[in-house]
Amino acid sequence: MNTSSSNVTLVARYQDSFSKAVTKNVIVVVLGISINYINVGLIHTFRKHQIFYMNPRYILFIHLVVNDMIQVTLTIILFVISYTIYTLNVSICCILILIALLTTENTPLNLACMAVECYIAICVPLRHVQICTVRRTLMLIGLIWTTSMLSVLPDLFITLATEPLGFFHTEVFCLRQTVFPNPLIVKKRDVTYSVFLVIVWFTIFYTYFRIMFTAKTASRDAKKARNTILLHGFQLLLCMATYAAPQLLTIVQQWFPKNYTDSLFAYYIVVQVLPRSISPIIYGVRDNTFRKYLKGHLLCNVSTP
Repeated sequence: MNTSSSNVTLVARYQDSFSKAVTKNVIVVVLGISINYINVGLIHTFRKHQIFYMNPRYILFIHLVVNDMIQVTLTIILFVISYTIYTLNVSICCILILIALLTTENTPLNLACMAVECYIAICVPLRHVQICTVRRTLMLIGLIWTTSMLSVLPDLFITLATEPLGFFHTEVFCLRQTVFPNPLIVKKRDVTYSVFLVIVWFTIFYTYFRIMFTAKTASRDAKKARNTILLHGFQLLLCMATYAAPQLLTIVQQWFPKNYTDSLFAYYIVVQVLPRSISPIIYGVRDNTFRKYLKGHLLCNVSTP
């Protein structure tokens, strides 16, 4: 995640004019604040009504919202820092990068779990209550974080084993490759991302086609669930573009050599910011129950329980 955003800012630091730099920072900050404002409304709505925090579907959704808030906030911080402070202590940068990587890898896993929940609700409705319990949902969220940690923490361990202690007291431009420079980490990352891509996309496609088959003769809820899976797939497609960042950025540089920084900025907005604005649409706008309560909170009114 932050690799692409930092690549944008690294180039922009040397080539963007002052007015263009200010414009880009304003756009990023405004978008980030807007997304987080809506997400705070979603979280507040979730906390205020028992109907949500006793429902596994909404628990997974609100976990995704919190995860996105952390990701968006860190992206903004790293973006602004690159134009102001420029460099950070390696230890501090390492913490920011690790959290950013965790939240980035959590997103596709969470989306896959939400797709499976939709599949169970539509295709195995009689067993949904037994399979999708609150306790199992919380355990699933724990498994998501554990899986991401097993993917990300080896970067830190490899760096601790291969770099001198003094390295962590130096200051660098805050990039993943500057705080985790060992080539072995890149190979490990490529393998991990490939496995994630296969598992998550298989889950999305399987659940979508099973729900689509059910939706042909079933209720309107099945058709709505099919459309929800489609939105998850679109959101996942944007998020997964991060995993192909080196190849995509090479293509961008070849196609737009004169406007490289602007192209990178557009890439950053589409791949990093836009996916985090889709979650509120899926449940905050399309879900009738959530929308009913959310309206009052976003407008600072007291909603009717």
